[in-house]
Amino acid sequence: MKGSHLLLCLYSVTCWLSLMPAAENKIFHFGPCRISMSVTEIRSGFTAIKANIQARDPIRTLSILSHPQSLHKVKSSDRCCIIHNLFNFYMDKVFKHCQTEDSYINRKISSIANSFLSIKRKLEQCHNQNKCLCGQESTEKFKQILANYEGLNITSAAIKSLGELDILLDWMEKSR
Repeated sequence: MKGSHLLLCLYSVTCWLSLMPAAENKIFHFGPCRISMSVTEIRSGFTAIKANIQARDPIRTLSILSHPQSLHKVKSSDRCCIIHNLFNFYMDKVFKHCQTEDSYINRKISSIANSFLSIKRKLEQCHNQNKCLCGQESTEKFKQILANYEGLNITSAAIKSLGELDILLDWMEKSR
């Protein structure tokens, strides 16, 4: 009889915990879009490979994301557009061309990409509801990011963009 009470108690606690939102999930405000996500998992995966990825970056004099006009001073109304474009950019260009000979690094990159895909889907919903309008300023800022990226060969650009992921994560966390 005690065993069945213990099982019932464990089952109740498990159900209760599964219904609670993840403690790490936070609400991020990208203009009119509110996205619940955890940046902790992405940051943890990136921290594990950051030194390795940045050591592979052959060009230290150029930045893709921290160009003076890229992410700095983005108006609140343009945040949704720029983050939507950046997640598409990372999924379509960066993660597809970031392969190394190290399987551990590749698994971490894949894990980060999966997290991005999950967030990208949430951003897509907001974008499809026409809450994510792109103004001229956000369009110009994103064009600058693309120009910085496309000015390099595809592998170097992907490695550099991945190595700058902390710039994006820091900027996103300021959107809370």
